[in-house]
Amino acid sequence: MRNAAMVEGSGRRKKFLLLVYQSFGLVFGDLSISPLYVYKSTFSGSLSNHQTEDTIFGVFSMIFWTLTLFSLLKYMIIMLSADDNGEGGIMALYALLCRNAKFSLLPNYQAADEELSKYHKPGYSNRDMPSNPIKRFIEKHKKAKTGLLLVALFGACMVISVGVLTPAISVLSSIEGLKVRATNMPNSIVIVIACVLLVGIFFLQHRGGHKVAFLFPPIMILWLLSIAVVGIYNVIKWNPRVYQALSPYYVYKFFWDTGKDGWTSLAGIILCVTGTEAMFADLGYFTAASLRVTFSCVIYPCLILQYMGQAAFLSKNFSAVSTSFYASIPDPLFWPMLVLATFAAIVASLAVISGTISVVKQCHALECFPRVKVVHSRRWIHGQIYIPEINWILMILNLAVTVGFQHAKRIGNAYGIAYLTVTFVTTWLMSLIINLVWHKSLVFSLLFILFFGSIEIIFLSSTFMRIPRGEWVPFIIAAVFLVIMYAWHYGTRKKYLYDLHNKVSMRWILTQGPSLGVIKVPGIGLIYTELATGIPAMFSQFLTNLPAFYQVVVFVCVKTVPVPYVPHKERYLIGRIGPKSYRMYRCIVRNGYKDVNYNEDDFENELVMSIAEFIQLESEGPRTLDGTVDGRMAVVRTSEKFGTRLRRSESAGFGESSSSNPLAASVTLSSCKSATLQNLKSKNRQESTPLNNRPMVRFELLNTKYRDLNVREELLELVEAKHAEVAYIVGHSHIKAKSNSSYMKKFVVGMVYSFLRKNCRAPAVGLNIPHICLIEIGMNYLV
Repeated sequence: MRNAAMVEGSGRRKKFLLLVYQSFGLVFGDLSISPLYVYKSTFSGSLSNHQTEDTIFGVFSMIFWTLTLFSLLKYMIIMLSADDNGEGGIMALYALLCRNAKFSLLPNYQAADEELSKYHKPGYSNRDMPSNPIKRFIEKHKKAKTGLLLVALFGACMVISVGVLTPAISVLSSIEGLKVRATNMPNSIVIVIACVLLVGIFFLQHRGGHKVAFLFPPIMILWLLSIAVVGIYNVIKWNPRVYQALSPYYVYKFFWDTGKDGWTSLAGIILCVTGTEAMFADLGYFTAASLRVTFSCVIYPCLILQYMGQAAFLSKNFSAVSTSFYASIPDPLFWPMLVLATFAAIVASLAVISGTISVVKQCHALECFPRVKVVHSRRWIHGQIYIPEINWILMILNLAVTVGFQHAKRIGNAYGIAYLTVTFVTTWLMSLIINLVWHKSLVFSLLFILFFGSIEIIFLSSTFMRIPRGEWVPFIIAAVFLVIMYAWHYGTRKKYLYDLHNKVSMRWILTQGPSLGVIKVPGIGLIYTELATGIPAMFSQFLTNLPAFYQVVVFVCVKTVPVPYVPHKERYLIGRIGPKSYRMYRCIVRNGYKDVNYNEDDFENELVMSIAEFIQLESEGPRTLDGTVDGRMAVVRTSEKFGTRLRRSESAGFGESSSSNPLAASVTLSSCKSATLQNLKSKNRQESTPLNNRPMVRFELLNTKYRDLNVREELLELVEAKHAEVAYIVGHSHIKAKSNSSYMKKFVVGMVYSFLRKNCRAPAVGLNIPHICLIEIGMNYLV
């Protein structure tokens, strides 16, 4: 026992140290390269007229206390404790609020959703706890819910703006060091080099940045140690008295001496903490303890030493303020530091791009972003994803920003306000978390927002003064994405409410009889719908237009619940619709907002196994469902017998002929299609690459004695239907605003939302539906 405990403890320590090591390259890259441009941006305005030693000391004192209050106190100590089952970021905070109160605008949750093992964190209470006035007010007023959603979406859009500006300012700042030695180099050459590097960064992200991700931590560790050593050297050589600026007295003296010029310089000082938000946003890939150790023991002291060294150098070399970082480097180290800074900028850019893509994925999962292709590959850090569309959009915007601004200090004007907006939104959401989720007194919530919010407002007021110099860019970017996100969410909600209002009554289904008034053909029909309850109108439209349907009908609802991840055994809710003779079932597939649909997942086979388990558990009585029943819905995978009811065997893919594959022959015999049609379908399957390599699975009933013979008959019919055919039925929607709708509604629904639906990924792509098995039903929506 003792040896086992020692081995387990050693394994935990190794995993913890690995997380600490990985966090250098994938979390702190953006924050670590900020010394390249902070002093340059701070003195880019009228503060250049106050180049005295006390002014330099005051700027360093401001940087020190900004890093301490924002990065160390707010994020390291407080924000990292506000995780959502280990996940962080603005949308995680919003999902956490929606899970603990009825703030969501899409009311498609089930009672069983709250029984998920990850639905509530220890110490957090659920919706049944006594509510407070703020919670009651937001739940009662739809406009309050909409306002909360817009605040969260605006913060997410500003994160995208940060993803646009970070690679541009990082790469441009790193290679502007060339102009220190080559003073006659035209700025156009620097822009061309920066654009080439940016294109390479995004192509590297496309081709698989995970393949070289193991190099990220060594580069950043070497960078941090190098800037710390250079900082110590500059302190000793130029001005050892700079340590006195750690006193907040120099902050007071700075504003006393500089006045309004000092206040406007705050827009440059805030750049010292840009990248801090990534610590909270990337929390899901690491742990709070690993991030705290990395930041407190390495990142924070190295940055303080570097900023202190630059201040010591500038206090004796006022004229070098525009190139303070590279000018402060000793001559023998200049070219190595230039190369190292460029690599560090590339690492930081790749990390920020991955973080931006992750935010888009969360918005997409919460029905706040158009359908995109989410790719999950075997990356160095588990859970990282790639979205091709977002990658190329970010590349185009980065190139436009680089060419448009020309200089890093001008990009810094826009960069500061984008970061400040993100952290300000985080502060507001965090104040709600303190009150509504942690159930602390309203006083604590107000103290948090008054302390940090007032400081952020002071910084924001300074950055607004630079809007004419380029700070309008992040607002334009955020506004475009906000319109897209809210229009998509609004259209999706209206479409859902239309389906909910026009769903088919159960009485109509029962009057059709077990055959539903049509000819039943062998096979399973999977009807995709957004309804978690009821029968969609498109099903009745199909029945009234075609004389035949599949013998087994399954209504599939793929929805996102407000948790990061749903355990695989709790993902499927299975239920029955109508009497047993109808052979109609419902399957609700619950995903978390960070879950990724893997292409290799065999949804059809898992669905058959789940339905078979439900049929047998239902026959054994409701007690066997262990309290997981939600009406007629049950989480069957929690059963200890799951996976033991049917025998499952795999064979070669669809590429084999029926003569050499007994399974293919069995499929042909059980189908009602002619031999000609069967051969045509086999040929089409062979031409379908994804299906060609996909193994075929055959189910067989075990020799189990059933108390009810109807159970065996129903299971046998289910298995035969699976072997015969599986078809996916999806609605092809045309959505239009009513004629009496307001102009704004017509614009949002009729133009923006309809345009996005026509030009984004099709539903079949997002659901990984094989194209050869797809049936689309046209539906007109007047919302």
